[in-house]
Amino acid sequence: MSRLRFNVVEAAFKKKAIEVSVPSMRPSEYFAKYVFNKEKMRKYLPEDICRQLYNVIEQGSRLDLSVADEVAKGMKKWAQEFGVTHITHWFQPLTEGTAEKHDAFIEYAKGQEGLIEEFSGKALVQQEPDASSFPSGGIRSTFEARGYSAWDPASPVFVIGDTLMIPTVFISYTGEALDYKAPLKKALAAMDKAATAVCQYFDPSVSKVTANLGWEQEYFLVDEDLYAARPDLLLTGRTLVGHDSAKNQQMEDHYFGAIPDRVAEFMKDLEIQALELGIPCKTRHNEVAPNQFELAPIYEECNLAVDHNMLLMSLMRKIARKHGFRCLLHEKPFAGINGSGKHANWSMATDNGTVLHSPGKTKEDNLRFLTFAVETLVGVYRHNGLLKASIMSATNQHRLGANEAPPAIISAFLGKQISEVLEKIENSTNEELISIKGTSELTLDIPQIPDLKIDNTDRNRTSPFAFTGNRFEFRAVGAQANCAEAMTVLNTAVAEALTNFKARVDQHIANGEDKITAIIRVLREDIKTCKPIHFEGNGYSDEWKAEAARRGLDCETSCPVIFDRYLDPESINMFESQNVMRELELKARNEIKWDTYTKKIQIEARVFGDMAMNQIIPVATRYQSMLIDNISKIATTFTKDEAERLNADNIKIVREISEHTRFIIENVNAMIEARKVANRIESEREKAIQYHDTVQPYLETIRYHVDKLELIVEDELWVLPKYRELLFIR
Repeated sequence: MSRLRFNVVEAAFKKKAIEVSVPSMRPSEYFAKYVFNKEKMRKYLPEDICRQLYNVIEQGSRLDLSVADEVAKGMKKWAQEFGVTHITHWFQPLTEGTAEKHDAFIEYAKGQEGLIEEFSGKALVQQEPDASSFPSGGIRSTFEARGYSAWDPASPVFVIGDTLMIPTVFISYTGEALDYKAPLKKALAAMDKAATAVCQYFDPSVSKVTANLGWEQEYFLVDEDLYAARPDLLLTGRTLVGHDSAKNQQMEDHYFGAIPDRVAEFMKDLEIQALELGIPCKTRHNEVAPNQFELAPIYEECNLAVDHNMLLMSLMRKIARKHGFRCLLHEKPFAGINGSGKHANWSMATDNGTVLHSPGKTKEDNLRFLTFAVETLVGVYRHNGLLKASIMSATNQHRLGANEAPPAIISAFLGKQISEVLEKIENSTNEELISIKGTSELTLDIPQIPDLKIDNTDRNRTSPFAFTGNRFEFRAVGAQANCAEAMTVLNTAVAEALTNFKARVDQHIANGEDKITAIIRVLREDIKTCKPIHFEGNGYSDEWKAEAARRGLDCETSCPVIFDRYLDPESINMFESQNVMRELELKARNEIKWDTYTKKIQIEARVFGDMAMNQIIPVATRYQSMLIDNISKIATTFTKDEAERLNADNIKIVREISEHTRFIIENVNAMIEARKVANRIESEREKAIQYHDTVQPYLETIRYHVDKLELIVEDELWVLPKYRELLFIR
């Protein structure tokens, strides 16, 4: 066996679980230990300052700098009890992670020598990262470096190590958003305004509507030693080569199976640290693919949930290394088995506790439910291509459309009962038909087993946007994505639909119709409008692809072309009319998307070419030389007829190796030339399309021949850890 591969496999097999010390307190007692939440505010801030800060957080009012000074004093006192010496503005630039610049709690003492420890309201509220060093899509040039990060009081400050982490938005010197968080907050404000106005048809006391999000984070764990021996995993996050293991997921024995000891300790460690940071981890389990797992929290307000997901992904990577793993968040790190998503469960609720996507007990409650369900569908229908663009990436494109994840066509599943109600409303004028069951009971003829509560809808795992009883599940979001982008588009689209709905209802009321009649009239129109997005069947089928095209849904599959949906006139109008983003910002973001796509494929092509020429071809030719040497020795040992008979199989293998290596060498060179041609294109969009059309296909065609060589070459010579080792060493 290759010495490197032998060493890392042996080391991985010998590893034992690292036992985690569990706090003596109950989780509820150490939850949010390192978070400056309302409980800490009451303890460390004067009562009047605390009250004003509550108002900022809950009502969205502006924070006065004098209040910020007092808040900073209290935060500093609290943080120093944990040994904190630095602060940072923690933000989410247009990359795949977060960013932070640490500043110490020190300033020159005024009028005397030496330093003092100081943290002012100004330092809390604002920092100045270098905006030209982050992706800006041309908004900021290299010589225009100024940008600002600004505190988001709605997301609590927290402590990691010796640093006070302050969640912020990130904007350019001229005010454009350079992050995911600023547009999300604007989208949530637009949704709140539009939804509150519609809610007041049913309950005038409603003054605020909040979007809630519950993400389900899927991920793979791979032994760190094996990971280090795979240049493709190290540099691209996925295996560019690798033949299927004889056993992958076909036995369906990993899903919900017993969690391996090493993994269980990792999960325990992760949950403890997440809970201490206020992330309400709830569910953990094995996922479908071997060495794939999932973590899900309790639902939270959308803005906070996004921050917590970004923080959790950072924790996962750090804690995995402590336990001898690498955490893979790529959407498709292994060919032939399931990839990883981040199902985004989204709902809306009022400030008096009403869940707007949940059926009620009265006719009016159900009319309210249908209003918000239908207008959600209207937003999804009108911007189905844009929603697809919001979750598309160079990495997620490998997962979407496979028989394991939602297809690259946005549709909505509602279930039999809701579908029948919408159909009745569409075809009838009788408002008494508004009757929806929340749950029913299923009696099982099994001794000792109680009756089960049955939800008002089944689940459809082939649907990208499915109603699941009291929320919608946007299943197409990728595992490593910042779900703020999908949530920005979704909330803005729904805000636009609700705004339009209210304008039409108000017009009917102004014309003399009563409120209920006007609402049902507009609902009936909108049910007909959004009918093409409603699909109950198998989203994986070829028949659905043809049907979706006939319905006029967006069926584009080219990742760079899908990004065009951001610049459609109706998209620009939606974002601008809801005060979320301007056309300039949308164009800049698309420039970043195309550039990022190009660089991802470019890196993969370079890594693949290096592996093929420096690892695969030398091993294959070495084995071929061994066979040729064996053929030569047989020819000198036996008679001609005997030698020809004995050498037949070896000669066939030698020819196969030659054919595969020749193809690999020729096509690696062709791939290099294709990159050179693409790199000469100035337009970021056209360059990305060229990489998609002419460079990326080589990765799959060359891989086929590399994977065939893996089956041919003697196992002891193969240098790269194989799928059976990567997936089944736990």
